[in-house]
Amino acid sequence: VQLQASGGGSVQAGGSLRLSCEASERTFRFYAVGWFRQAPGKEREFVAGISASGTTSYADSVKGRFTISRDNAKNTVYLQMNSLKSEDTAVYYCARRLLPDADFGSWGQGTQVTVSS
Repeated sequence: VQLQASGGGSVQAGGSLRLSCEASERTFRFYAVGWFRQAPGKEREFVAGISASGTTSYADSVKGRFTISRDNAKNTVYLQMNSLKSEDTAVYYCARRLLPDADFGSWGQGTQVTVSS
């Protein structure tokens, strides 16, 4: 099963975007979901995560600007990104895992976010 990430685009610094991560399976609600990003020439990095129960976590670089949420009825996890900066430019991916110590899997194709200053 793969996750479908969407909602990327090009915005100016200070703007906002909302990314969506959609799964086709109803069991999605039992998984923790993470958003990651990879900028050109850089390693993929964790951005935000949400557990099955709704507990959230964020990278320090996005705290206070990004908000992760989930709508289990729609099998979708969202990433609301506000006050975007040029350094947020990257391909954003979502992935899921069932257990806290498991690797994230079911990576989608990613969605490009470009922030111009």
